[in-house]
Amino acid sequence: MKIPSPSYSITLRLEIVNKIGMFGKVATAIGDVGGDIGAVDIVGVGKGVIVRDVTVNARDEAHERDIVESVKKVEGVRVLHVSDRTFLMHHGGKIEIHNKVPVRNRNDLSMVYTPGVARVCMAIHHDKEKAYRFTIKRNSVAIVTDGSAVLGLGDIGPEAAMPVMEGKAMLFKEFANIDAFPIALSTRDPEEIIKVVKYISPAFGGINLEDISAPRCFGIEERLKRELDIPVFHDDQHGTAVVILAALINAVKVVRKNIEGLKVVISGAGAAGTACCKMLAMIGIKDIIVCDRAGAIYRGRKEHMNPIKEWLSEHANPRMVKGNLSAVMTGADVFIGVSAPNLINVADIKRMSHDPIVFALANPEPEIAPEDALPHVRILATGRSDYPNQINNMLCFPGLFRGLLNSRAKDVNDEIKLAAAVAIASMVDENDLSEDYIVPSIFDRRVVTEVASRVSDAAHNTGVAGKEG
Repeated sequence: MKIPSPSYSITLRLEIVNKIGMFGKVATAIGDVGGDIGAVDIVGVGKGVIVRDVTVNARDEAHERDIVESVKKVEGVRVLHVSDRTFLMHHGGKIEIHNKVPVRNRNDLSMVYTPGVARVCMAIHHDKEKAYRFTIKRNSVAIVTDGSAVLGLGDIGPEAAMPVMEGKAMLFKEFANIDAFPIALSTRDPEEIIKVVKYISPAFGGINLEDISAPRCFGIEERLKRELDIPVFHDDQHGTAVVILAALINAVKVVRKNIEGLKVVISGAGAAGTACCKMLAMIGIKDIIVCDRAGAIYRGRKEHMNPIKEWLSEHANPRMVKGNLSAVMTGADVFIGVSAPNLINVADIKRMSHDPIVFALANPEPEIAPEDALPHVRILATGRSDYPNQINNMLCFPGLFRGLLNSRAKDVNDEIKLAAAVAIASMVDENDLSEDYIVPSIFDRRVVTEVASRVSDAAHNTGVAGKEG
């Protein structure tokens, strides 16, 4: 059973008869249906009554309704209002623009706008690189989506994708002081998306492609990387792969296995699974089997194929293993799930090699319930914050883009991605490594600094850094 979470948090405004023991009845009513009480505040006092705001964490929306109904049954209590705290946090959007300099008088106006601004415009006209010095380009990223593959929600459209894009913009600003702008496009045509991103690129120092479905995302990113002179990074592919590699670097130290000799099974042949396969192969892991709904992808497979799966069939699964996901897990050292809920079970894990490592990353419901897996694995990681070892792209993209912008990188090459993974892994001291601690906290502010530094160094070392100025 799911546990109550702040993501399903409600505040009940209650008018309660002002008698001893009444709030205890309210608390009991909430506890009887499994609600988790947080803050309790007195809002006001009237004749014979007291008004309180009671914040409660629930499991889901149905559980929220159960909590409210349970409180309504308490004699002497009236529910005045119920607010969903998550929706309140999104009211009016979560981001806004602030001026960096004040406009207090005509002198200020003449410098930030006409006529003084013309001099700055002409300086950039004569040398476009000066856009990095005199505009927001040096510190801005476009977060571009078409809403076709959002989180665990799937194809929900550009408008519905905006709350996620705004949230990502918040993380860019909070953790890396980068000004990121959500750009939601009402087209699914790869050529149109490529064209739009190219048109808006002069204003930005980097492009973060987000929640665009496979296989279109591969071609879109490849074309933009080739045709733009600013870094383009599809976070669902490479951000996930970077953090998975960081976690695996530390996990093998705990289980004392050679990373290059691992047998790895990946569930999911979409953006994340493909990028993960490529990154693990890049560091020398040879025995990687990628599975989709039809089972193992192998050379010569005919059904349910596309160009990306054709590539996987040629570059993975060297032993030509065939069969469904359950069958190919036999003898595997590592399972990486970037697919869908409840695809494996305890019997599958028991067929793995000794000291199995399981990264069940489907969100919000993983490939196997953590409670079921934990007694049978050596190391478990999920994409969730309510279990240890959360593999979250947030460990990568703020620091990665900070380093890209600092170095004015023109590309995100393999060396840069590897540098980011090694940086993340290094944030867990080897003396502190354990089964429950293989990746740093997403709130560890040192991560962004370290990732940015190593990414910037890699950009300079590989010749993709731009000129300073």
